[in-house]
Amino acid sequence: MVDRPPLLRRRRDDRPNRFRRGVFLLPSLFTVANLFCGYACVVYSTRSDFDTAALFIGIAMVLDTLDGFFARLTNSSSAFGVELDSLADVVSFGLAPAILAFTWGLWPLERLGWAAGFLYVTAAAMRLARFNVQSSTTTASSDKRHFVGMPSPAAAGVIASTVFLYPYGLQEREAALPALAMVLVPGFLMVSTIRFRSVKAMDVGWTRSYFILFLGAVAIALVASHPRLALVVLSYTYTGAALVVWAYTRLRRRPSEQASGDARLPDPTREPEEGSIP
Repeated sequence: MVDRPPLLRRRRDDRPNRFRRGVFLLPSLFTVANLFCGYACVVYSTRSDFDTAALFIGIAMVLDTLDGFFARLTNSSSAFGVELDSLADVVSFGLAPAILAFTWGLWPLERLGWAAGFLYVTAAAMRLARFNVQSSTTTASSDKRHFVGMPSPAAAGVIASTVFLYPYGLQEREAALPALAMVLVPGFLMVSTIRFRSVKAMDVGWTRSYFILFLGAVAIALVASHPRLALVVLSYTYTGAALVVWAYTRLRRRPSEQASGDARLPDPTREPEEGSIP
């Protein structure tokens, strides 16, 4: 039997290591693609091609989900990947939506418009920094079903879906004033402590049911047939549902707190027991 040359044996033995290195780089490649989409959104926003710019934010949202999915699937998560993902998210879901919103409809407000965009970028950066701190500390909540504050991709989705629905832009100051809410409200929700449900952890109680598969098909059909309207409905429904749950929880908590406070108060009509100090 003829022995293989040492170089060929070395290359063959190194294949598993090269495969592991490739798997390690796979999530980071999705992150770099996410960063590219944020940069492309900025470029197309400055060219007033708002349709394409909003579409790039949507693609960035998909890539942001895929990089985390493959990092968990291949067990290749690293500190470098986490930091790179956060920096890419600041660009794709912070800077890019703010520039898109300003060039689309906030520019008639001049200083007020770009100041609102700056507040949104700051809120996105603070949201991502808080998420990293909570994820790295042991004292953070172990509840993986909720996010503390609105996720930055969902906040960017509100802006992108609105622009995608009406890609013609705003030209008048009076029309641009209501558009401030499209930027400031998601920015406030990102730095708030309102809990937003994680889509990945949603359990509708229909495990191993074909009905949930059918609902997914319905959602895909709606997005495919009426993408502009369907995407707006999805993004605003997610935001509104979190606010409704938060308000319902606060209103339900108040009567219980008031009842517990009244239970601690002494009853003035009750006679004191014998031996007790009046």
